Amino acid sequence: MIYQPVPDYHMHTPRCHHASGTVREYADAAIALGMKEIGMSDHSPMPKGYMDDWRMAPSEMHSYLTEVEQVRDALSPRLAVRVGLEADFRLGSEAGMARMIELYNWDYIIGSVHYIGDWDFDNPAKLSHWDEVGVEEVYCAYFDLVAQSAKTGLFDIIGHPDLIKKFGHRPPEGSQRVLQAEEVMLQAVKKSGCALEISSAGLRKPVGEIYPHPSMVSRAAELGIPFAYGSDAHGPDAVGHGMDECLSLLESCGVTEVCSFEGRVRSKQPILHAK
Repeated sequence: MIYQPVPDYHMHTPRCHHASGTVREYADAAIALGMKEIGMSDHSPMPKGYMDDWRMAPSEMHSYLTEVEQVRDALSPRLAVRVGLEADFRLGSEAGMARMIELYNWDYIIGSVHYIGDWDFDNPAKLSHWDEVGVEEVYCAYFDLVAQSAKTGLFDIIGHPDLIKKFGHRPPEGSQRVLQAEEVMLQAVKKSGCALEISSAGLRKPVGEIYPHPSMVSRAAELGIPFAYGSDAHGPDAVGHGMDECLSLLESCGVTEVCSFEGRVRSKQPILHAK
């Protein structure tokens, strides 16, 4: 089943040290796919004490904004290019992150959890740490952090909501602790007014599955939580990746629209089949 393209809001630049391609190359790839809207959302700088080596430095923010704005202005109205960030939620960094977000008129902010404490659990270099932890406990800790991120009110989209499954580690089937942690997280997202990202990135990872898993999509849909699509592209070749699979999953759960953003104001776009 083929769908009309929807906005892809999750894309990175080489400033994060693990992506390639210029903003214009991402935009051209989107145009070739028939897309009408995209958003760049590179990994944000973090406040002092929370920086790592896979995000842009504070000194690179100006060049990031300039590059995105130039492409946005050059391609309007042929392609709407939104200016966003993927901002990490780490306990203790909220005030500094809030100050950074206030410095620019963003179109949207994706809030993502990549750390449990000091462990960047989705980092292949830290994969061995999984052998030292209880998977059930890690899942619960992760969903608790995602819930806390939603409660901050800093973000418009909650990124890849079950990223914790990236390498295929799974809690015991039917774990009530994990199911309860997921429910608490979804209730926090619902109360916050955030959108939930449906991300095709997991299809390219060892888990081989869309983020979030179908049962979470179904429950979020029941709660009326809106969705935004993201490919998490780290190169122009991944723009729009897995969009049909993501939209098909949404449609199967009764979701008929996805979000778009401008100036942090959310609107709706219908999910439509291609003609």
